Amino acid sequence: MLDFLLTSEAIFALLTLTFLEIVLGIDNIVFISIIANKLPEHQRVKATNIGLLLAMVQRIVLLFFVSFLIGLQKPFYTTDLGWFSTSLSWQALILFLGGMFLLYKSTSEIYEKVEMPRHDEKSMKRKILDTLGKALVQILIIDFIFSLDSILTAIGMTNGLSPNPDHALVLMIIAVVISIIIMIGFANPIRRFIERHPSMQILGLAFLILIGFMLIAEAAHASHTEIFERGIGVIPKGYLYFAITFSLFIEFLNFRFKRKVEVPHNE
Repeated sequence: MLDFLLTSEAIFALLTLTFLEIVLGIDNIVFISIIANKLPEHQRVKATNIGLLLAMVQRIVLLFFVSFLIGLQKPFYTTDLGWFSTSLSWQALILFLGGMFLLYKSTSEIYEKVEMPRHDEKSMKRKILDTLGKALVQILIIDFIFSLDSILTAIGMTNGLSPNPDHALVLMIIAVVISIIIMIGFANPIRRFIERHPSMQILGLAFLILIGFMLIAEAAHASHTEIFERGIGVIPKGYLYFAITFSLFIEFLNFRFKRKVEVPHNE
């Protein structure tokens, strides 16, 4: 296990996944804060911290469940139409549905953030709360909704890294725990940073489109799908890592350039 975690591929996957978990968790932090702010002031910090801890536990439980389904590789449905053939397993089905969900979720989220900013936050602010228990129930529901894309992203980033599925599961759990700890400790600074630089969240959602497409390709490969006698191969993770690293590097250059332009202007 330790040998796998110390490999360059596992370390790169862990860093990338932790970053994505934090970026994707920003909306979660925002909604938890909105719910917590409806409580008396002395309960707000408590509600926020409990909410993030509940998010961590919920995601770890979902990771075990989804990882179990991913391990079911025996086909339960096979078809051959001549030009199209496939052997569908639970593993392939989960990967395919997960990829489609990420494509839908990321595209719709980008549209809402660009065309209808603050829409969801305004609807959440209209709901009235008077007890910590009611707040935690709402936080649990919000956590579950936001856990889905987080879990599928983790699956997409770690699937195929090791022949032992337990290695990928441990890597995903470590990334989730680290990201939640960082969000608990730096929730407000992270939220302010993203508010100042909304392009970071749009970039994170764009990465989900890549991961969703990768999951669909892996589903086709896992089910031995052939179209006109041509199989579909797995997209190497290195391509994804390069795209994410290059995009973040360009975004970093944009920040530096913007800061240099603003400083003389302010002076």
